[in-house]
This record gives sequence, C-alpha cells and structure tokens, in this order.
Amino acid sequence: MNAPEQITVIFDGMCNLCDATVNHLHRHDINRQLRYIPFQGEEGSALLRRHGVMGPPDSVYVITPSGEFYTEDLAMIYLFTLLGGWHKPLAYLIKAIPRLIRRPVYQWMSRNRYAMFGKRETCRY
Repeated sequence: MNAPEQITVIFDGMCNLCDATVNHLHRHDINRQLRYIPFQGEEGSALLRRHGVMGPPDSVYVITPSGEFYTEDLAMIYLFTLLGGWHKPLAYLIKAIPRLIRRPVYQWMSRNRYAMFGKRETCRY
C-alpha cells in the first residue's frame, strides 16, 4: 500500500513518450512524493475504474492523497506545479493557454503518441 502522502501517477507503460515523462518526473521528484503505476496492470486498471475510466485509457492520470483525480493537461499542470523549480513557471505558462486550446492539443498528442514517439513491446513495469 502506498504511503498516505504519495501521489499516484497512472500512465501508459508501453508508450515511449509516457516512459520519458515518468523518467523526467522521477528524476525531479526530490521529495519522492510520486508513485507510478502503468494502466496496463491490474492495480492501474482498478484505480481507473474506481474513478470512472471504463474505456481504454489515453491520458496520464493523477490521484492525490485527498482523492482528487486529474487527467490530461490538468494532470500535467498539477505535476509540474508540484515539482517546483523551473517546472512551476512552465505549469503557469501552460495554464495561461485557454483550456479550449490546450486540451485538444493534449488529446491529439495522446491519440498519436505511438506514431510520433513509438511503442514498447512490453509494459515498463
């Protein structure tokens, strides 16, 4: 079981972009607040179902210790803000872009992530 203060990041364990993102988050998470779960596994699938994600996942998902659930661009803004340092201004910059624009851009990248960045043969974890 995860520590109460940990934030759960559910990601696509077969996506190269997602893998690079998790590596980046892990490298900059100096307080070790994040734990990573691929959505291909039973735990990731169960957590997503509990939060109403029934279809094939296509985003990064964040679950906070208080139960808040973030997806897509909002998940990335949350994570960048949490990391602090140069990530925090980047989060504010992303947030300054109207969601009407940034969300479709995120969704387009998410739909095309395998074509643009490649896919692993097996899940990361």
